[in-house]
Amino acid sequence: MLLFFISCVLASCQKTPETPGNAAFAPSTEAETPAYDLTRIQEAGELIVATLNGPESYYEYHGRALGLQYYLAEHFAQRVGVRLRVELYRDSAELCEALAAAEADVVAYPLPVSYIREHHLVASGVTADGGKLSWAVRSDAPELAKALKDWYTPDIAHQLISQEQTQQQERHQVRRRVRARYLSRAKGIISEYDAHFKAASRVTGWDWKLLAAQCYQESGFDPDAVSWAGAQGLMQIMPATARHLGLSPERVHDPAENVAAAARYIRELSQSFQEIRDGGERIKFVLAAYNGGYYHIRDAMALCRKHGQDPTRWDNVSRYVLGLSSPRYYRDPVVKHGYMIGSETYNYVSSIMDIWRSYGGVPGNGPSVASGAAYSEPKRATKHNRYAKKVKILRPTDAAFSEVEGE
Repeated sequence: MLLFFISCVLASCQKTPETPGNAAFAPSTEAETPAYDLTRIQEAGELIVATLNGPESYYEYHGRALGLQYYLAEHFAQRVGVRLRVELYRDSAELCEALAAAEADVVAYPLPVSYIREHHLVASGVTADGGKLSWAVRSDAPELAKALKDWYTPDIAHQLISQEQTQQQERHQVRRRVRARYLSRAKGIISEYDAHFKAASRVTGWDWKLLAAQCYQESGFDPDAVSWAGAQGLMQIMPATARHLGLSPERVHDPAENVAAAARYIRELSQSFQEIRDGGERIKFVLAAYNGGYYHIRDAMALCRKHGQDPTRWDNVSRYVLGLSSPRYYRDPVVKHGYMIGSETYNYVSSIMDIWRSYGGVPGNGPSVASGAAYSEPKRATKHNRYAKKVKILRPTDAAFSEVEGE
């Protein structure tokens, strides 16, 4: 009997334990998802870098991405055979949060190494200040960290700094043969393209001499002019803008078509600044947007409004256009499109106004408002005009416009 009991105990010990009935307690048979390291980045074909907006990190100028940190990130992306995507954040804390949350693969901005470690990240890649500052990656991306470490050398930085300095110098260069500002002052002929400017004035509502002044500022009346950024023709139209306006690359240097396309663009910009009731003031805003970008000018207007000044007066807004070259302003929460080279746009508007005056133009001053005077937002009417219908007129810039068109 004792032998039979012992044999039963031994047999029960050799049985396979049963899995508990609740599947939640069953051991997982699936392998854990591998970390998003260099191999997976190369499979996806895209490296996402997080950085700050600014002249030494990343900014856009006439449709081109610039900045030393951008150049370095692009160089590394080419090294590992992937395309580059840049995501912008407001400060160092946001950069680290984005990296930790896997919204980005690399912080392409020199952060203090101690700060990187505090956030449980790894310093790797570009370094500065004797190694006290560095780019950063997640701790679960050792392949990426090693690739960055193997790639970066001070020579690469020196090479790209030299490249950036060259591009800064070329930024002002336009390949053109500048004609005389006046073809015949006695006969009132500014250029051989006056007929095109007069036709464009009917589209824009501007004095044709103002369009001639803008053209002289842009290209010096050379229809074959090309800027380093790719702007082309009499009115220096960028390729993306030309596509938007339906101007083909084959026709971009045709004087009539180039000026006509620029006129359509000016009309679009004018319609986007309809809250600026004074025509003379609106001209300056349109010229500024033509040169510096519509959204940068809107940022300057937002800053102007925030500081209690009238954002429909160029003398007020131009201060903030200049200010958008300073971190104090381009990192302000109301600014949505970051750094701009404000001095170029400011000088562009001033120069065209001067040339227009020399052609006999009379820039409108509009109603006088003291530049330092406090500005109050117009209040919405509480009563309907008894002659008005309850109809909202939509512009192409309104969000609801696309919904109406799609119906």
